[in-house]
Amino acid sequence: MSSPQSPQRITDDLDRLLAVLPAPVAAALPAGRERDQLLEVVLDLGRLPEARYPGRVVELATRPVERGDLAAVVERLGAFGGDNRAGIERTLHRISAIRNRSGEIVGLTCRVGRAVFGTVAMVRDLLDSGRSLLLMGRPGVGKTTALREIARVLADELGKRVVVIDTSNEIAGDGDIPHPAIGRARRMQVARPELQHQVMIEAVENHMPEVIVIDEIGTELEAQAARTIAERGVMLVATAHGNELANLIKNPTLSDLVGGIQSVTLGDEEARRRRTQKTVLERAAEPTFPLAVEMHSRRRWLVHLDVAATVDALLRGQAARPQVRELAEDGRVSCAEPHPTPPDSPALLRPRPLPRSLSPRRDEGVPPARSPLPDSTPQPTPAPPQLLRVYGAGIPRVLLDQVVRSRALPVQVVAGVETADVLLSVRQQLGRDPLLRRQARELGLPILVIKSTAAPQLQRALERLLERHGGHQPQLAAPDPAGDDAHGAMEECRLAVEQVVLATGQPVELLPRSEAIRGMQAELAARYRLRTAVFGRGDQQRLRVFPA
Repeated sequence: MSSPQSPQRITDDLDRLLAVLPAPVAAALPAGRERDQLLEVVLDLGRLPEARYPGRVVELATRPVERGDLAAVVERLGAFGGDNRAGIERTLHRISAIRNRSGEIVGLTCRVGRAVFGTVAMVRDLLDSGRSLLLMGRPGVGKTTALREIARVLADELGKRVVVIDTSNEIAGDGDIPHPAIGRARRMQVARPELQHQVMIEAVENHMPEVIVIDEIGTELEAQAARTIAERGVMLVATAHGNELANLIKNPTLSDLVGGIQSVTLGDEEARRRRTQKTVLERAAEPTFPLAVEMHSRRRWLVHLDVAATVDALLRGQAARPQVRELAEDGRVSCAEPHPTPPDSPALLRPRPLPRSLSPRRDEGVPPARSPLPDSTPQPTPAPPQLLRVYGAGIPRVLLDQVVRSRALPVQVVAGVETADVLLSVRQQLGRDPLLRRQARELGLPILVIKSTAAPQLQRALERLLERHGGHQPQLAAPDPAGDDAHGAMEECRLAVEQVVLATGQPVELLPRSEAIRGMQAELAARYRLRTAVFGRGDQQRLRVFPA
């Protein structure tokens, strides 16, 4: 995914924050680009004032902060709420107080609030899906800033009815009139932080929102309210503290956001089949947020397109394989797809491989040949064909990805019908999902229906789509028994067994493999107590796995 977007624009109303600070402190702040990178100003009684920037701290004066300095700042602000936070009306700045045991303010953290336009490009395609989205990351990484722009895009560009639950007036600013950064979204203020979950429910019952935006879900009551809202069909966009999805799984207060965790005791036969202990951890329910984003920095986000599958993999001891999205200075977003790895191996993020027919040839130890004619014109390198974007309806994405990788097809499996060039569906799936059929018709997408999700059928369907829409038939080499990919074949077999045969009770047919690889696949299926048989002739011999 790489698309040109408008570069980021930043508005911060910094002068209004500087007017609140003591004059010597405001004057000591450097101007220019350094001021644009300012995160917060810290005023602690008896200590030198500090300005904090990404990765460094700068002292702003030689005289320690006195009580009179703190009192002057507090006098220029509005009242502090129950969470010890105050703001400046019609701005996004936040001032947080530290009090002593008597309730007197002995420290202030003045955080700069900025409206950044352009970060939503990282997840713009996810907003079109209508599925709930959770943003995670350490404090200060930009979660609230991204949340603010997401609310504006949903309200203004997508025309949704958006309600922002603004507990600390940090999303839409202080005062009764919301900051323009949230666009046409409506804002509900919260009297006390402990009442946030009640205001969330009130928003659904009284104001008929299509989307609810929440900052910092941090209690069990708020997690339960989020599940209640999601079950009513309302889209949620929220933030939670935690560097990655694994942190939420281990957090008993917030684990329900990703489905919750329960301890399950397996029978002897099931434990042997899984090759695990009898007591294992499993996901308790469907996640409240099917989409999740780990914000590792302001320009590097890890996107989990299927939170349920990621949580299941982590509970089995496997590595998560999210997309890595990076935002360049010119506003372009690049996306690196995860490279599949065998079970119990760490995941490696690698760029998508080129098709075999397009892979550059590398001759080790051979010097480059020189042209016999000095004035000869170099031959132009043919451009690689554009990838055909395919959305699978009722087809496990892992199976489609496996077929694409095994045959090096110039195909990209996408997560939504909005970004697809063609729709591939199993029989009767479109009948069960009339909304999907209507979307495909409105977008003018061609639809190809297949009988089953067997790997050979998927391969033939993709080849047919490439022939129709790419104007050529991909040149596919016959399977090479000596060079067959054992790891990929075993991963294909495991996914087919666990996600098709065991999950649906339907037989599945694997891709053609060499005799040695088929034997390894049959042995793996036998460990699951499943039957197998070989079909096909010559190079097209393949294994079919039957339910027990």
